Amino acid sequence: MTLPHIPDPIPGDHAAADAIETVIVPRARDLGGFEVRRALPAAQRQMVGPFIFFDQFGPVLMKAGQGIDVRPHPHIGLATVTWLFDGSIFHRDSLGSEQPIAPGELNWMTAGKGIVHSERTTAQELSRDRNIFGIQSWVALPKQYEETAPAFEHVAMADLPLIDDRGIKARVVAGSVYGATSPVKTHSDLFYADVQMLAGTALPLPVEHEERGVYVVEGEIEVAGQSFAAGRLLVFRPGDAITIRATGNARVMLLGGEPMDGPRHIWWNFVSSSKDRIEAAKNDWKHARFDIVPGDEHDFIPLPEK
Repeated sequence: MTLPHIPDPIPGDHAAADAIETVIVPRARDLGGFEVRRALPAAQRQMVGPFIFFDQFGPVLMKAGQGIDVRPHPHIGLATVTWLFDGSIFHRDSLGSEQPIAPGELNWMTAGKGIVHSERTTAQELSRDRNIFGIQSWVALPKQYEETAPAFEHVAMADLPLIDDRGIKARVVAGSVYGATSPVKTHSDLFYADVQMLAGTALPLPVEHEERGVYVVEGEIEVAGQSFAAGRLLVFRPGDAITIRATGNARVMLLGGEPMDGPRHIWWNFVSSSKDRIEAAKNDWKHARFDIVPGDEHDFIPLPEK
């Protein structure tokens, strides 16, 4: 499978100037020596397609004894997507799922009407120094699926399509792009891909999706004569024929899809088209009406006071 050729606007012309709708610089937070950069939601933009939350964690070297320790917590109205470039995380949820995740593998958890999960570093991993680097994103569910039954899918690297063409390797994580489709079940038309580019290569953005974004993970890219370093989320106008070029070796995440069917309310770990539904979820967590996580029953994150 090969990538299509799409002409790029000439640097400096009107189309080039209008190509990029928004550039989001993620907010950085230090969680005790563990930095997280949040690109979505942002003041400039709540969603790109159905993607409503987009966090980069790491890269960081964790010493022996240090690890990820996210206690059981609830979600509604969304799907969580965990994607690693380095390291490993152990996932448990209230469906009874127990799944380690490694780089190039996909954890897709559909919360729907409600699910609880934890993300930890295993005792074996804690015994040694190791790197951790990845992206956690949330995909908002269309209104008709907000109360769907919760589900969990793990997809091995070998089962995710890989497009390898002219110095570019594009792994299709979810949805469809460049004629390839991930096997994971989604509830809306979307695309999500991990793309590694050698210096000097060019990648046309898909034009069939209305909302499109590119997050620069590593290296630097150029769009219509403008350069963008790592840690930038670029959001493009619909329909424009755009090509991104790697000025050095680069890695980017492509994301987007059809616009969501109306705005979403987001509070803590809850996403919904209804404020009342979020209030109900807050009350359910406060009064222990969510299911427990087998194997992780004795710990949890309390409901925030604000």
